[in-house]
Amino acid sequence: MMENVMTKKIHNYSAGPCILPRTVMEQAARSCVDFNGTGLSILEMSHRSKEYVAVMEEARQSALGVLNVPAGYTALYLQGGASLGFLITALNLMKAEGGKAAYVNTGTWSSKAIKEAKRVGDAQVIASSEDKNHSYIPKGFTVPSDADYLHITTNNTIFGTQYHQIPESHIPLVADMSSDIFSKEIDASKFDIIYAGAQKNLGPAGATLYIVKEEILGQTGREIPSMLDLQVHIGKDSMFNTPPAFAVYVAMLNLRWLKEFGGVKAIQERNEAKSALLYGEIDRNPLFQGVAEVTDRSHMNATFTLTDESLTDRWNSLWNEAGISGIKGHRSVGGYRASMYNALPLESVQVLVDCMQELEKGA
Repeated sequence: MMENVMTKKIHNYSAGPCILPRTVMEQAARSCVDFNGTGLSILEMSHRSKEYVAVMEEARQSALGVLNVPAGYTALYLQGGASLGFLITALNLMKAEGGKAAYVNTGTWSSKAIKEAKRVGDAQVIASSEDKNHSYIPKGFTVPSDADYLHITTNNTIFGTQYHQIPESHIPLVADMSSDIFSKEIDASKFDIIYAGAQKNLGPAGATLYIVKEEILGQTGREIPSMLDLQVHIGKDSMFNTPPAFAVYVAMLNLRWLKEFGGVKAIQERNEAKSALLYGEIDRNPLFQGVAEVTDRSHMNATFTLTDESLTDRWNSLWNEAGISGIKGHRSVGGYRASMYNALPLESVQVLVDCMQELEKGA
């Protein structure tokens, strides 16, 4: 019955919640009725059951394994999204007395992280791309040696920029990787905390992944509320309270899919091929122009505009007729945004490119 409902192929460019592999969604759907032959739905079984504890442990260990995270780190699946992560990281790392943190402002989400950190202590913006509407990644800034940590946002979903080289830091480095985690190889040892909302490359909304270097915790001298204390969650194996059980399960399935695909190295190659195809057409086609600086363009979120606004209706009609969904740009940038997360196939990018070329032929 489900097969008959889908009469038209949809090419999902949504910025998040985003596209997931169809095989993952199908297995997750089956588990909503009967999880692994238990006769129970994954939605209703106890998170303390041995079956679900195994799910959580696989999801945690797979996150570490896929990214080749060295010993001394742990993985947690918590709630509240990256928006709560803004506060959690500050509470767990910024000293109670005389503490301060360094932030690089590269867009909406880093701005929100700065706002939350200022509730905790002295959050200093040491570099910003705000002067050009966040169309580039700041470089060449000095990291203060007396800060408790440096915070960056590795990929800027709204503005379409991405760090292609992680800044050197002699103080703990914290990264919000919500929109590019698992999309490319990283040197995890450079980071002390990585956090990421699941709803980009990992799973459905509801879970937030934290990868934490354990030795940096417990040094703030402050009393942290239990639900916001990473040491508390580590001590309870990420189940201090009832976890976002279904979201964690789908994340586990998605990490299995990623490993079967060939891991992060293989998905990075496909992601780079997708972005090269789209950016190549944006640069070639006189009817389109990119928004972000070329050297800082995101492989996940391509932002672009029409050079002739009179073609807007025709362009919108073309991509709608082709079954393309989710490419309207964010109001902060305007134009269009094509989010090319892991599960989006190269064929879908070709459909978008074909539409761009069709518009050029009729102009």
